[in-house]
Amino acid sequence: MKDAVDPAIIAEIWSVIQERAKNPSQESYTSRLLADDKGIDKVLEKVGEESTEFIIAAKNGVNERTVEEASDLIFHLLVALRASDIDLSDVMQELERRRK
Repeated sequence: MKDAVDPAIIAEIWSVIQERAKNPSQESYTSRLLADDKGIDKVLEKVGEESTEFIIAAKNGVNERTVEEASDLIFHLLVALRASDIDLSDVMQELERRRK
C-alpha cells in the first residue's frame, strides 16, 4: 500500500483556481479557461474531453494514463465548479452528508 497523500492538495489547487479567477493573467491556463469567449462552455468541453480520456485509459488498463487523466479531470471539474459559482466546500459538505 502506498503512503497516504495529504488531501489538502485539493484545497491548495482550489485556492489557486480562486486566485486565478480574481486576478486573471494571460499566462495562466486557468485564467484563460475562465475568461474564454465561450464562457462556461469552454470549461465544460474540457470536463467532457478529460472524462472521455479517463474512461478510455481506465478501460484499456493503462494505469499511468489513468492516473494522469484522473488528475486532469479533477482539475477541470474544479475549474468548472468555479465557473459555475459553486464553492468546493458545498461539494465537500454533500460528500460528508452522503457518507453518514
